[in-house]
Amino acid sequence: MIDPDKIIARRDRLRSTRGVWESHWQEIADRVLPRQASFVTRREPGEKRTREIFDATAALALERFSAALESMLTPRSQRWHRLRASDPTLNDLPEVRAWFDRAEDILFGARYSPHANYAAQQHEVYMSLGAFGTGVLFVGQDEARNGLLYRATHLADCYVAENFQGRIDTLYRDFEHTARQAVQRWGDANPEAIRRAAEKEPERKFRFIHAVQPRDDDARDAAKVDGANKPFASVYLAEEGRTVVQESGFDEFPYMVSRYVTAPREVYGRSPAMTVLPDIKMLNEMNKTTIRQAQLAVEPPILVFDDGVLGRPDGFGLTPGYINYGGVNKDGRPLMQPFQSGARVDISLDMMEQRRRAINDAFLVTLFQILVDQPNMTATEAMIRAQEKGALLTPVMGRQQSEALGPMIEREIGLLQRIGLLPPLPGALVEAAGEFDIEYDSPLSRAQRSEQVVGISRTFEVLAPLAATQPDVFDVFDGDALAQLAAEVNGVPQRVLNTPDEIAQRRQGRESAEQIQGLIAAAPAANQAAGALEKVVNSGAITEPS
Repeated sequence: MIDPDKIIARRDRLRSTRGVWESHWQEIADRVLPRQASFVTRREPGEKRTREIFDATAALALERFSAALESMLTPRSQRWHRLRASDPTLNDLPEVRAWFDRAEDILFGARYSPHANYAAQQHEVYMSLGAFGTGVLFVGQDEARNGLLYRATHLADCYVAENFQGRIDTLYRDFEHTARQAVQRWGDANPEAIRRAAEKEPERKFRFIHAVQPRDDDARDAAKVDGANKPFASVYLAEEGRTVVQESGFDEFPYMVSRYVTAPREVYGRSPAMTVLPDIKMLNEMNKTTIRQAQLAVEPPILVFDDGVLGRPDGFGLTPGYINYGGVNKDGRPLMQPFQSGARVDISLDMMEQRRRAINDAFLVTLFQILVDQPNMTATEAMIRAQEKGALLTPVMGRQQSEALGPMIEREIGLLQRIGLLPPLPGALVEAAGEFDIEYDSPLSRAQRSEQVVGISRTFEVLAPLAATQPDVFDVFDGDALAQLAAEVNGVPQRVLNTPDEIAQRRQGRESAEQIQGLIAAAPAANQAAGALEKVVNSGAITEPS
């Protein structure tokens, strides 16, 4: 039985060690992601949250950053990974290939089901990743529809811990339920105070803790498959009365905690927004100053000679067409003039543009605009740009694949297997204990592989002059392999490519057609020769042997 006091005590320790991060996150949220600005300052629903934003560059850059990550890592319009057996020899077996093809179809169908809500929740994780350096995605089972369910969890509610390998395997989450919601979910397991409130104050909120952590081997029986003996313990605890309302478990860690980059001896990640936070704050202050200076230039204070003009009953007007009596002397010389401070607003605008470029660079906006800004580049130039982009993004994106996407796919496969949506394993995979590997086929993966196609293109450019005098120089290349590689790197769907048998059949048909064409082309000459021979024989020039 889980001790509630130990759960609360550990949550409090994790909260205290995270305290220094919260003020940092709050500063960023106020200026970059205001809808999540509730780390230190608790906001009421519907409250204005943009008081600290005078320039939207960082907020817009974060949106583009999230869209870029989604397009490069998890594009919803295509299959961005494949499944293969860990034993390469098994992938040549038709039944193994067929099983993995079917598993991929089921997995992508369940993941992108409207009820699963994966795409929207993953986007929120990318937003949190760019702003705070850490994103949290829960992957669970939709028991009502027998499918998958995804939920992005606000970082403010989560406290995490690493294992000895540096992987996050513990998460404590604070959340609230109304009394009515708690009774709907856990019924009589709730403490008496919550049950009473459900009758009299159903909308009154109570705080709960969800603790997920590895279960000690001594505390579980691996031979049993019930929740109390699964590898990860799951405990829901009501802080009211320190009561455990539900205890179960998970076969895999259900929270995918991804980090952008980490500093030594730090558990939480660091983000692009943290890198350019000084620029973001400076840009906001510069914008405020520029607004004031622009307002002074457009509507400057009026300098007036103390001659009773301002003391008139009708005062001094600045509206168009207003007549200010006494504003000039008898010679027509103005007795008032606008105040000119001499401020250079253009210099301020140039300095702000420098800050904007730095912010866009940090959020990778500039990197992803390369192909957009230069649409007329050649195919070779485009491949080189893609190669450079893949090289620059590899460290950051590779971490997302290993720390978040890989565990997520393993969790999804495990859930689908237990739900019964996957077909039975073929015998060869059963013997291999169902071990599988993940091959990423996202635009990022192809950008990383584009170096191979660039190398091929450059090689052909070097050999082209030599081919004029030595045509067989290209015989060293396997044309079929080159075509297949170029198709894979450029993202050509497999369904539009011919299989080896289809290629052989097409070539055999082409050879047969060429032979027929050759015979047809040679037929007139053969007929002419036969006619000439017949004439010679008929003339007696050639006689049959006696």
